[in-house]
Amino acid sequence: MQKVQRFGSAMFVPVLLFAFAGIVVGLSTLFKNEQLMGSLARQDTFWYQFWYILEEGGWTVFRQMPLLFAVGIPIALAKKAQARACLEALTTYLTFNYFVSAILTVWGGFFGVDMTQEAGGTSGLAEIAGIKTLDTNIIGAILISSIVVYIHNRYFDKKLPDFLGIFQGSSFVVIISFAIMLPVALATAWIWPMVQGGIASLQSFLVASGAFGVWVYTFLERILIPTGLHHFIYTPFVFGPAVVEGGIVTYWAQHLSEFSASSEPLKELFPQGGFALHGNSKIFGILGIALAIYVTAKKEKKKIVAGLLIPITLTAVIAGITEPIEFTFLFISPLLFFVHSLLAATMATLMYAAGVVGNMGGGLIEILTLNWIPLFHQHGSTYVFQILIGLSFTVIYFFVFKFLILKLDIATPGREKDQQQETKFYSKKDYKAKKESEKEVSAAQEMAETDQAVLCIEALGGKENIAEVTNCATRLRVSVYDESKVEPDSTFKSFGVHGVVRNGKALQIIIGLSVPQVRERVEKLLNQP
Repeated sequence: MQKVQRFGSAMFVPVLLFAFAGIVVGLSTLFKNEQLMGSLARQDTFWYQFWYILEEGGWTVFRQMPLLFAVGIPIALAKKAQARACLEALTTYLTFNYFVSAILTVWGGFFGVDMTQEAGGTSGLAEIAGIKTLDTNIIGAILISSIVVYIHNRYFDKKLPDFLGIFQGSSFVVIISFAIMLPVALATAWIWPMVQGGIASLQSFLVASGAFGVWVYTFLERILIPTGLHHFIYTPFVFGPAVVEGGIVTYWAQHLSEFSASSEPLKELFPQGGFALHGNSKIFGILGIALAIYVTAKKEKKKIVAGLLIPITLTAVIAGITEPIEFTFLFISPLLFFVHSLLAATMATLMYAAGVVGNMGGGLIEILTLNWIPLFHQHGSTYVFQILIGLSFTVIYFFVFKFLILKLDIATPGREKDQQQETKFYSKKDYKAKKESEKEVSAAQEMAETDQAVLCIEALGGKENIAEVTNCATRLRVSVYDESKVEPDSTFKSFGVHGVVRNGKALQIIIGLSVPQVRERVEKLLNQP
């Protein structure tokens, strides 16, 4: 489970780049739309040309996703020399694709692949860094990069005889990888065309499953968040080829102009878009949850609870980052999180039944720029239904959560059983004051204690108790040697951590969007003598 969680977090490294790129493409598409912008958006105008250039830059991430995943995986999984591991992974991934291309050029008929076809479409081929090869998309990139990371972690420090010293380090890793890539490429040329046929069948099945498929997908995407395995649910759909070539994100962006110009129902134009509606729970559902927590808080603590809820609710609604508020009630009552997942799946299913599809996995910014603004003039009635359903579920969320909190006497923020317990996330300043009351520290130590990385290391039992560190979008993932040395959750919360997921020696420290910087500081401190 620990290794699977680390692998899931590694996949999220390149995904962090997608939000900005998606906004750029969405805005560019919007401002190039002649139906909205009038004559200003004609192709011969400077306005159109400017946004065309900007859009091409935004497409970088989506057009080169396999390369980004190949380079991004080592950042999270390599245990040493991550920069060199990225170079090794990129080199090996390109080698793999050259092998596949050459094998199919020579023996394409034997493997049932016609290399004379144009890349793209239903050919099963793709252009990757100028190489015409099988379209393994991000799955191939993840596989090859993972193999390289394994070799890197095991052999990067291998000492060779002095006369072979030039082949040490990254060279040795690439040499081993080169030898392994030939049989891997042969296996890919034989297996992947069959996989592509299976994916085509899966796509047909999922589209045919309609509302039921949307419900199951959305429920799993939410309920698996605490385990960190939700990446494995949405990644093949949103960024991979599970239901449409190139993934929903890429396909939606590529056809946004076409959808904007058509008056046909969106559900008929792109039924696969039902598998990217999970972001609606981040907007409408989280709002209802926050209101229920606020209303059920004790009267004397409502202001404190409001100060806690407002920023983390806005983070979820606007940016689509839900961990801070979800983990606020997850550890207090897993039942509430289960109910949240049920309601999120039901809301997405009803929206799909009402004709709502699109790229709606993020927050309000993504839904506005990639859906509502560019398409409202043709599909406004669909989005009105979506908003009405969403607001209805805000009310449902509110009353369901309020009922459960009161009926089961759940100690959500502001309802703590201990009357002396303060309703807040303790600041670093509070933590430092507590430490100073126990012993005198130097000015340098005081500065260090304000660093969340230092506090995390201390709470995890010290440097000697930490075996491995990585991260995903909002969580620091840590392996420890002795879990009994790890401080209780209250210690972590005292310096701003939103929560801790414990699974034996594997822990997930919920920090927020600053987690990449925290991880860098933690690794730097761990490497200091």
